[in-house]
Amino acid sequence: MKYLLPAFICLLLTLPLTGFGQSRKEQALTKAQEAQKLLDGGDTDGAVKLLEEAIKLDPANINYPYELSYAYISRKDYALALSHLEPLLANKDVTDLIYELTGTCYENMEQSPKAMELYEQGLTKFPASGRLYQDCGLVEMGRKEYNRALVYFEKGIASDPLFSSNYYWASRLFCHSTESVWGMIYGELFVNMERGSKRSAEISKLLYDTYKSQIKFRADTTFTVSFSKQASLDPQDTAGAPKMKLPFGVGVYEPTIALAAFNEKSITLASLDRIRKNFVELYFANGQEKTYPNILFDYQDEVLKAGHMEAYNHWLLMEGDLTAFSEWHNANSGKWLSFGIWFKDHPLVIDKQHLFYRGQRQPSK
Repeated sequence: MKYLLPAFICLLLTLPLTGFGQSRKEQALTKAQEAQKLLDGGDTDGAVKLLEEAIKLDPANINYPYELSYAYISRKDYALALSHLEPLLANKDVTDLIYELTGTCYENMEQSPKAMELYEQGLTKFPASGRLYQDCGLVEMGRKEYNRALVYFEKGIASDPLFSSNYYWASRLFCHSTESVWGMIYGELFVNMERGSKRSAEISKLLYDTYKSQIKFRADTTFTVSFSKQASLDPQDTAGAPKMKLPFGVGVYEPTIALAAFNEKSITLASLDRIRKNFVELYFANGQEKTYPNILFDYQDEVLKAGHMEAYNHWLLMEGDLTAFSEWHNANSGKWLSFGIWFKDHPLVIDKQHLFYRGQRQPSK
């Protein structure tokens, strides 16, 4: 069953309660709020009864049938949920959430082509909906069409940079591909966006494991770095340019990582801290931030200059080796506390003006 987001009952709190019929609208809102409490407590039948009453009291309000449909989906009555959702698609107040929930019903009824059709229709109305791009990507993942899925996830990142789930899925797919460089970037952005969640813990471990699998040390003291296989040049990066712009993965990221790891012998939390510090210093010393602007590397530079890179790196990658993190934390409680205070007031800023996605051409700031 597809994972469902919590119902957006908070939208109801802002509904206008003025004009004719005010008391009926107030009664409807009260019933809907009570229904949400019942849903949270697992009483679906009681919630359905209250929402049906709310609809009778305020039939023009599009939120109540949406919430009623959510209640039906909670008890796996998808056909009944659809009977309330589909009429809403023609409503002037339709939202991307309604398209998403309608598509969810079809997915759970094993009709993914119909679900995809709904999501695509929703994107024609809401072209900046990160959640609908995610839904399309998940349908493609279900078909094992991973490259197509990535197209949707990255479109979602570009059009709706504050919607974190597209970074999560893109990181997972890229880190298990030959182009893990992009999974490393999307993954770190995601962990910053969704601090402390189960998904961020998952990506923390994924980042650590990807470093470990893509930086290989040999017994003869040599090592290999492999985060990208893409070596072809984009005409847009060469046409009319005084200096050829190399592919980022093999031309910039990998050689910078290799230089940063030159004196290391293995991948651990401690060595990754040193490698990541060296990477940032080299990246900016070589002026790469001008040719390959990236809000993540800008933020890493900010963290480094603030004196918190060691704590930040241990925070970011802790799930890869919890024992090593615990030992470091016990020996560096002061650094950890200082970092936590700074980190709370200096988050990584991601918005329409400060964003990163693969294929981005112009500086983000």
